[in-house]
Amino acid sequence: MTNRPKIMDFQITSHSRFAVLFNWFTLQFITVFLLLTIVTLRVPAQNPAKFRAAVVKVDITPETSQNLLGYGARMSIGTLDRIYHRIIVLDDGNTQFFLISTDICEFSPFEYDKVAAKLKRLYGIDPVNFWWTVTHTHSAPEVGPPGLGTVFLGDRFLHETDTSYTAMVEQKLIDGIKAAREKLEPATLGVGWGFSQANINRRAVDVDGKASLGLNPDGPVDRRIGLMRIDKQNGSPLALVANYPIHGTVLGYQNLMISGDAPGIVSEYVEEKIGAPLIFVNGAAGDLAPIYSVYPSAKEGHLGQFRVLLGDRILEANRKITTDIDALKMVSGTVTVETPRKPGLGWSADLSSYARTTRGGDHLVRLPVNFLVINDDVAIWSAPLELFCEISNEIRARSPYAYTFYFGYSNGWLGYLPTASAWKHGGYEVETVCPYTPVAGKDLTEAVLGYLQEK
Repeated sequence: MTNRPKIMDFQITSHSRFAVLFNWFTLQFITVFLLLTIVTLRVPAQNPAKFRAAVVKVDITPETSQNLLGYGARMSIGTLDRIYHRIIVLDDGNTQFFLISTDICEFSPFEYDKVAAKLKRLYGIDPVNFWWTVTHTHSAPEVGPPGLGTVFLGDRFLHETDTSYTAMVEQKLIDGIKAAREKLEPATLGVGWGFSQANINRRAVDVDGKASLGLNPDGPVDRRIGLMRIDKQNGSPLALVANYPIHGTVLGYQNLMISGDAPGIVSEYVEEKIGAPLIFVNGAAGDLAPIYSVYPSAKEGHLGQFRVLLGDRILEANRKITTDIDALKMVSGTVTVETPRKPGLGWSADLSSYARTTRGGDHLVRLPVNFLVINDDVAIWSAPLELFCEISNEIRARSPYAYTFYFGYSNGWLGYLPTASAWKHGGYEVETVCPYTPVAGKDLTEAVLGYLQEK
């Protein structure tokens, strides 16, 4: 009898331990199940959403004579070919991104800020997702105030800006964005590269080491075409984005006819072939010219030949692209690069937000650089610059993204940014239309690569 209670104690203790173990395993199972459920529910928020897109093409050809921008002051006398806004919107389910390419030479960041503020107020579009680029034709009207143009080339801007034409360009852009948002439809995306020898380095260096505007077949170039193809759900083309660096200067200062120059002619040609708009986005063309440059007329400049030199190369590369991406995740961002301003250089009063003076009296340029990263393979960066191609070439080569595109002349114009090595040769791009110092190229490169390598 004295041992029985111990046996009973043992039996009770064993049962209790079994119950504890059973409850522990049950709790672990429930915990794992709940964690798996939570992970499963979270995945869709992390994964790309279904992709939608839309494109709109809007005619902005003036009906009256206009001041043409790109050379000395001159008035148009007619139209050679019509000019357009080409607007594309990309929607990943969380973010809408707007890219506009306009057949004009350039505009001030002040003009961009004005339109961006309207879009923010009307449609809630964050400026980081509104990129307005130009094809850089030198045979199209001025739009908005000249900005830094008056600092560099004041004698070209002694006339009044045609505010009515500017207002028309602004309104058609805003209306076009509204129309594009209303046309969004399921789409697929593909990216790729092409190659064209339609450009050439334009920094002709003489025996004295001095550079001038000309042709330099031995100089640095960038002849890659960056392509983004967007198809409808049924496989038919919706739009094609082509990124290629080339000055819009086939037509010279003698030409008084409105024209999209080589980018415009190529765009129209490709559109006829594929049955969808081509959004031509210029690249780092600061030191790159078309191989036929500054001719008095389209015939003398072989303008039509660029349909073969560049247009056919775009079409050839486009045929190799597979549009198999139907879900996107887009991440946009911006970085402001502060770099010293050229000593003794003035500044435009309406661009005060793009400059800063330190307590020590040093004058800096505040250069905005925008980014768009699409999934894990595509990174696009843009700046309001005429950038030398060597800088964008280096960034592309060192980028962790397989497809790294530079969209130049974006969101305004803050002059030329040459390489440090270009300064010893001087020339127009360094001496006349550059607000920077030799360290600017390094400052920009480090900032862009720092952003891309952190993402």
